[in-house]
Amino acid sequence: MAEVLVYVDHVDGAVRKPTLELLTLARRLGEPVAVHLGPGAEEAAKTLGEHGATRVLAADAPEFADYLVVPKVDALEAAAKAVEPAVVLVPSSGEGKEIAARLALRLGSGIITDAVDVEAGDEGPVATQSVFAAAFTTKSRVTKGVPVITVKPNSAPVETAPAAGAVEPLTVAFSDLARGTKVVSRTPRESTGRPELTEAAIVVSGGRGVNGAENFHVIEELADSLGAAVGASRAAVDAGWYPHANQVGQTGKQVSPQLYIANGISGAIQHRAGMQTSKTIVAVNKDPEAPIFDLVDFGVVGDLFQVVPRLTEEIKARKG
Repeated sequence: MAEVLVYVDHVDGAVRKPTLELLTLARRLGEPVAVHLGPGAEEAAKTLGEHGATRVLAADAPEFADYLVVPKVDALEAAAKAVEPAVVLVPSSGEGKEIAARLALRLGSGIITDAVDVEAGDEGPVATQSVFAAAFTTKSRVTKGVPVITVKPNSAPVETAPAAGAVEPLTVAFSDLARGTKVVSRTPRESTGRPELTEAAIVVSGGRGVNGAENFHVIEELADSLGAAVGASRAAVDAGWYPHANQVGQTGKQVSPQLYIANGISGAIQHRAGMQTSKTIVAVNKDPEAPIFDLVDFGVVGDLFQVVPRLTEEIKARKG
């Protein structure tokens, strides 16, 4: 059976959920081989093996932390040449897409980004994408070289499928370009205790209708009652009401949670492009003609300052 390379997104060996989703997809296409770069490979291998990785190619070097992107491309290229995989799967984060693009160029291969599904085909893996602000669904395949595909978070379930997960050393020869951009400092982002926006199963967002930074606590309280991430529309971010890191939209982050709750958001195309692939969409807006209502599964016409607190109270009451 053909082998499938899966790039591991982790924090000091703690494997992030999008990688486990990739392993689910990889098992449809062949035998998953994980590529772990940086510290914590032995610990990560336990999780990766539980989710289907037959092997874990591991490399650790200062370059992975001290320089941007290129050392990881060097390592993934070395893994691809050693394994000769049927396909390479990479999480569709900002860094992941840059790594994938550089890798495809080096391998002389085609690339597909932001896939929402990947399945086996007669002539190679077929990727499903949601394009033009989710107005169309396309199916594509790479016709040249080893397909490199990035997959959006929440596109596949996390399924256990115990495999060996044996750790094997990966030898990496860093190119001259690897030291071209050096990291000179890091500032830890303050933790809110909420899930990462792009990985969350539930996202609660606020827009222009929140009418001020001082009112975003209403959105945060609903999110916390659901264990959800907090998002914001471009209008709210541009007004300085919420951090740019939380913006959902074409120029912000694209999310695809199981549940998306939009509060005081009109539903302009810019916002829809970032959340339209959500599995279930709920909107609260006092304007019955708001474009967001053309998109939703459930809509509430009403003042969010009356509806959202009552919803939060009801959720807390039912949770006991």
